[in-house]
Amino acid sequence: MPRRTRIGITLGDPAGIGPEVVAKALASGKLNVRCDYEVIGDVRTGRRADAVDWVVEGARRSLSHELDALVTAPLSKGLLRKAGYRFEGHTELLAHVSHAKKFAMMLVGGPLRVALVTIHTPLANVPRLISTGKILNVVELSHDACKRFGIKRPRIGVAALNPHAGEGGLFGNEERRIIAPAVRRSARQGLDVTGPWPADTLFHRAYQGEFDAVVAMYHDQGLVPLKMIAFDTGVNLTLGLPFVRTSPDHGTAFDIVGKGIARPDSMIAAINLAAQLAGK
Repeated sequence: MPRRTRIGITLGDPAGIGPEVVAKALASGKLNVRCDYEVIGDVRTGRRADAVDWVVEGARRSLSHELDALVTAPLSKGLLRKAGYRFEGHTELLAHVSHAKKFAMMLVGGPLRVALVTIHTPLANVPRLISTGKILNVVELSHDACKRFGIKRPRIGVAALNPHAGEGGLFGNEERRIIAPAVRRSARQGLDVTGPWPADTLFHRAYQGEFDAVVAMYHDQGLVPLKMIAFDTGVNLTLGLPFVRTSPDHGTAFDIVGKGIARPDSMIAAINLAAQLAGK
């Protein structure tokens, strides 16, 4: 008899809503019944930074194939620093633990799949952090992710950085110098990729079904439209890891802790997406 798919779920910051949404998701009756679920962590811990160790444990067990996928509840960014890790979030920490060289964050919600070239960085730093090589990597990772979703020939739209895609250099030249060369190189590899497109129209086109994935240049450019349509059910999928990792698309929500009102929808969606991808 084949082994059942086993999914590890970390509790997240014990001072946040992670433990609540994990418990609600497991009790919801909405999870894939063909999988086994294991909670990693102990809400009774007296040391909040233990939450980071739970993530590392889950990653290592995923690398050893003890777990088939990992779902992580939210951590506060400052908690990583307190635990001794100089990373901005789960994505960078998991890439470090798994020695992934090419990785990216993709948000999945409704009809949108949005991958980010830069993640948690000040907006002022974005122009100098994007590069042709980095964009090319995210396009390739997005293409591979779409294939795992069962899309035979993924269509990928790449967002411009500046308004009106730079308006021929009037509003910036990053499109001509950096983004367009990445699009051309991707197309020469046989990928169905176009751009750079003005972001204010690209997401509408993707929502209407013209693109299977969008590559955005920075965090809010990609997450604002996705959360507009899938605020409660969006899922964060890490691309480029040697194992499946998902998480809900919300944070620790310290302001509603203990009130019993945290919605588990995004956690349920994250667990079910992990089960779907692990099954493939």
